Amino acid sequence: MAKVTLGRTGITVEKNAFGALPIQRIGMQEAVSLLRRAYDRGMTFFDTARFYTDSEEKLGAAFEGMREKVCIATKTGAVTGEEFWKDLHTSLGNLRTDYVDLYQFHNPAFCPKPGDGSGLYEAMLEARDKGMVRHIGITNHRLNIAQEAVESGLYETLQFPFCYLATEKDIALVEKCQRAGMGFIAMKALSGGLITNAAAAYAFLAQYDNVLPIWGVQRREELDEFLSYIENPPEMTEELAAVIKKDREELLGDFCRGCGYCMPCPVGIEINNCARMSLLIRRSPSAAQLTPQAREKMKKIEECLHCGSCKSKCPYGLDTPALLEKNYRDYCEILEGKPL
Repeated sequence: MAKVTLGRTGITVEKNAFGALPIQRIGMQEAVSLLRRAYDRGMTFFDTARFYTDSEEKLGAAFEGMREKVCIATKTGAVTGEEFWKDLHTSLGNLRTDYVDLYQFHNPAFCPKPGDGSGLYEAMLEARDKGMVRHIGITNHRLNIAQEAVESGLYETLQFPFCYLATEKDIALVEKCQRAGMGFIAMKALSGGLITNAAAAYAFLAQYDNVLPIWGVQRREELDEFLSYIENPPEMTEELAAVIKKDREELLGDFCRGCGYCMPCPVGIEINNCARMSLLIRRSPSAAQLTPQAREKMKKIEECLHCGSCKSKCPYGLDTPALLEKNYRDYCEILEGKPL
């Protein structure tokens, strides 16, 4: 079994963590069953957020009465101290607990620090002093803010996108966290569905002993694949290395990661899916991508105002309107030029 310790937190868990964003899409009973199955078979780190609708409530229902046996991480998107306390109390109630193992600032547009005027970091310290929060973390999609968080020495963990499509700068960030004694939690380990070989994804991340991957799980078959890696972790083979090489050649560059921070669109375009549809439909095709409903979503791209709102909010600096247009053209070609 492969273990990972999250920097100076001392938290040591199986190198397989449960990303609880997707369980907001399934019912309570199904979610609780999935979460308990994950725990029963070796997963002990569960990551959620106040932003993920009822995900916290489902974790609370699953782990009530066995709180000390699991490590729960959640997040706040607060921008003021007052909002911070509101979020924290709501999360504790949802999770049916009186403390959070790891409380993270959720993709803030700046790196919260003492004296910055927001009151956020001061509130976090007070919450830790009161025992409501045990460890302090931050998540981000922006490399400059992630770098600043590491250099500040204020955070015990960083959660950042990391997979085998990583750039040299991303890899340097992982190494920088290790030198700083800071835990690194890898989100988007499957790049939002663009990576379809989970074994290759795991084998790549296994090369970094300070990295904890969190896998977004919604279905039992997905969970069982990751659970199988506990006893039989995939190792980097020539075959898996070839998969990674091919995917990097195909995907590296300007592609939408599907993070959704460009949303909402003023005309209702589902940007985080539509701006990557042509890749999704080629790499992980499903009937759902060709339904009348999916076609209508893609057709909304015709209403794009080119207002620049999505482009200005993209943490990866993508020309989102141009990506939407390209994906619309590709989608139409995939449908053999038939009108939507």
